[in-house]
Amino acid sequence: MKMRKGFLGCLTGLAAVVCLSGVSMAEALPSAEYTAGTYEATVAGRNGDLTVEVTFGDDMIEDIVIKDHVETDGVGTNAIDILPGAIVDAQSLGVEAVAGATVTSEAIIEAVADCVEQAGGDVEYLKNVEVEEAVPTQEQTIDTDLVIVGGGGSGMTAAIRASELGLDVTLVEKMPFMGGAISISGGNQVVMGSQMQKDLGVTDDSVESMVEDFMANGANLNVPELITLYAENVGETSDWLQEEGVTFNLEGGLHKLAEYSHDRELAYTGSGAGAAEAMRGLVAEKDVNVLLNTRATELISDGNGGVSGVIANDDTTVYTINADAVLLATGGYGYNKDLLEGDMKNALYYGPVSSTGDGLIMATAEGINADTRLLEYGKRYPNGIEVSEGIAKSTINGNIPAWTKSAILVNKEGERVVNEKASNRTILETELQQTGQELFLVMDQETFDVWKDAVGYDVQEYLDANGTQIPVFGHGDTIEDAAAAAGVDGEALAKTVETYNSYVEAGEDADFGRSADYMTMPIGDGPYYLVEQKPRFATTMGGLVIDTDLHVINTDGEVINGLYASGEVVGGVMGDDSPSGANNGWAVTSGKLAAQSIAEDLGAENEAMTE
Repeated sequence: MKMRKGFLGCLTGLAAVVCLSGVSMAEALPSAEYTAGTYEATVAGRNGDLTVEVTFGDDMIEDIVIKDHVETDGVGTNAIDILPGAIVDAQSLGVEAVAGATVTSEAIIEAVADCVEQAGGDVEYLKNVEVEEAVPTQEQTIDTDLVIVGGGGSGMTAAIRASELGLDVTLVEKMPFMGGAISISGGNQVVMGSQMQKDLGVTDDSVESMVEDFMANGANLNVPELITLYAENVGETSDWLQEEGVTFNLEGGLHKLAEYSHDRELAYTGSGAGAAEAMRGLVAEKDVNVLLNTRATELISDGNGGVSGVIANDDTTVYTINADAVLLATGGYGYNKDLLEGDMKNALYYGPVSSTGDGLIMATAEGINADTRLLEYGKRYPNGIEVSEGIAKSTINGNIPAWTKSAILVNKEGERVVNEKASNRTILETELQQTGQELFLVMDQETFDVWKDAVGYDVQEYLDANGTQIPVFGHGDTIEDAAAAAGVDGEALAKTVETYNSYVEAGEDADFGRSADYMTMPIGDGPYYLVEQKPRFATTMGGLVIDTDLHVINTDGEVINGLYASGEVVGGVMGDDSPSGANNGWAVTSGKLAAQSIAEDLGAENEAMTE
């Protein structure tokens, strides 16, 4: 893929978004000297190797081409589309990462730096070339029926449905792409009550069963009316999405999960990235005015406690968007430590950098006074690795097939402490009680090969470190050697493995009741591998208070006229924890319901309302 040599405009919003001005491509830097020619470098991207080719003149970077990559469409590819032109335009390696694609951005900068060294250039000099931030200098007013703030799964779903219902829709997204959390999720969704679930053999599931399961998983902190609303509508929403073209992997079938009394989760075709891509395509087909790289900063008060629009800006323009209705679909607040409470402040984060709580901040501002609930809770999973300080990657895609082989979980003392096929909540609660609040995934060579192929990213760098840095990937020819590299008691672990293998032979887990269906192989020949497992979170459980028509409620318990909310910015649906597939399901269901509620409130007449 060849990159253009100019860069069209700056991005704005997050601090991690590229912004360029000042130095133009045509202005060679006085001390920039290169051996003219074309050089190539390959580095590790987020999902695998990324190869960059850079062409130099005697005193400037002339062109950057990304030759090969396996980065995620709509996420990492945004850095590939944007950053090479940004570097050329600024003649600088001091450009900041593209928001939402930090790892890919850093890989591109690293590869270009390698090429600069090959060409005899001064890397440190180029890193210190200042890149000035652009300041908006224009003003524009937009009048619309509905302005949606946030282009994640919920916002895009709402835009699609509202447009179908005849509303004039403007969608404001601070990132350079629409996608949000759904685009980097595992891509699973609850489909309870859908025709798809019935066609796949589950005909006895019910609203009551789903509510009961969710209440148990959420420690009964769920708002009953909201979880019931979800359960009553998720099936219809799922079938509607399938018909619209956001399809599900029916061949893969329903997933069997400990959290659910009935099988009710399906994967999207192409995982979360595939679902987001399909949604972006549908938004493009509709008559929706989409403003990317545009951050909403303030709700416009109508002077009577209600809302009549938003103020937003991109790199050149401040927008006053007057609207009959405002839908906040801004996602969570996991990337904003100022909004996190209690233990969540110290949990590893692996969600989108866009989850900074903008909707909460705007809605709770003086004059709007929206109410909130359960802000102290977030959805924590027990299967993360700490790839940099405070930042995690999920291992779940590798763990799932590993459980079908011979993987087990142990603590630092080398002891097995939980049924590896228990619910995420049970494993998490056990993990939090262990030394260092961590467990270790123990695998023989055959199981590790399966895990490594399925996990979704390159782990060679972690293996090379062999337990000397985070994340801890200890390995060795013997169980004791692998344990020592990971800081685990090797003698105890060897006894644990011997005991587990005896259970496999007997066909019964006498300690924790792991199903014989997942005890088909003993832990066999080495080398052996221990991979850290730490709590991670991406999704926050708390948020705005709404009613069942998706109206936002103020601190006096009254509806805020003109203001609605959907998706993760809403608090209380899940209680203190969400089961697998729940958050994506709520995002799309609440987005669709919000669009319908708004259309009804605004008196929109459209036959689609009865479909």
